[in-house]
Amino acid sequence: MAEPRPESVPDGPRKRNRLRWFKWVVGIALVALLIGEGIYLWPRLHESWKALTEIHWGWLAACVFAQALSLSAFGRVQKQLLEAGGVRVRQSKSVSVIYGSTAMSLTLPAGQVFSTAFTYRETRRWGASPVVASWQLAISGVIAAAGLAVLGVGGALLVGGAVNTFTLVLPIAGVVLIVLGVRYISAHPQAIRSTARWTLRKINDFRNQPADTGAERIDEIIEQVQSVRLGTRDGVLSLSWSAVHRLADVACLGFACFAVGADPRLSGLLIAFAAGKAVGSVPLAPGGLVIVDATLIAFLTSAASISASQAVAAAFVYRGVSFILVAIVGWIVFLVLFRNHRHENLEYDIAVEQREAVEQREIIEQREIRDLYKPRADNVDPESG
Repeated sequence: MAEPRPESVPDGPRKRNRLRWFKWVVGIALVALLIGEGIYLWPRLHESWKALTEIHWGWLAACVFAQALSLSAFGRVQKQLLEAGGVRVRQSKSVSVIYGSTAMSLTLPAGQVFSTAFTYRETRRWGASPVVASWQLAISGVIAAAGLAVLGVGGALLVGGAVNTFTLVLPIAGVVLIVLGVRYISAHPQAIRSTARWTLRKINDFRNQPADTGAERIDEIIEQVQSVRLGTRDGVLSLSWSAVHRLADVACLGFACFAVGADPRLSGLLIAFAAGKAVGSVPLAPGGLVIVDATLIAFLTSAASISASQAVAAAFVYRGVSFILVAIVGWIVFLVLFRNHRHENLEYDIAVEQREAVEQREIIEQREIRDLYKPRADNVDPESG
């Protein structure tokens, strides 16, 4: 008789071992980055420490206030865009999500992914449809990129340097195209539906699928896009609050310079800020650790015309407020307000799916009723009436 084969060993311990090794690698990498930053800053640390010990506390308080204003303004942008999609949310809730998502973005590996997923899920909890939640994330990101480009170009113009028009036109054009696209779909749903269904029939024919496969999904997406009403008022307010968000963050960097006794040039301050944010958007290290600091120090010294020791101290103050303090506050907000949401995700997903299924059935039934009675009304002989 053949001996029974041993059951396969579950791979749970193996996965845990891999996760443990991953944590060790990430920890060693962070330590290496900190050591590299210390080596880079060591020659100026004595003078920088002296500037920090003589810090002006009033400017430091202004620095903290400016950063809080920046995040609050970004929360207002999110709130305004959601209201354009028919979702009402309090400013406090919007700002709390901004703090939580920013903490994730600053401190976690691949933090932008976790931050985006967290924001998307929370806006869905507020009642946003998938299209509205995704649209809000996309357009707020494009507006923020456009604002950063404007600041960088403004700094270059002030200093008298050459400007690459493409870097300014591209993000602004992106904002305009997204807004015009959404408004066109809202105003011409039938034309979009006809084009989308024609394309769908061709795709289904190529895949040997029934011609109407996926038609309900197209109708659902168009109905969701039609709920977005980005009028002139919403657009102006969104752009205005986005400008406040960026300018307050620039002010935070400027106040950090004033706090250590430096007097930076405005053009150099704008260039240093834009360069630091642009480098920080590259996912090389959590929060752009070392990379953003080095970029700020280099540009504050070369473009803003302050001493290297003051640049090191100013970068330390700015990063301490915009990185460390914001991350601490953000994680506290997350643990207090959103920690239990992880355990509610399954029930939440089921409830959302059931609600959307009911809404979709109602939409389909209403459309079928309209289609049922429309031909009868068209075929009535006017002489017989």
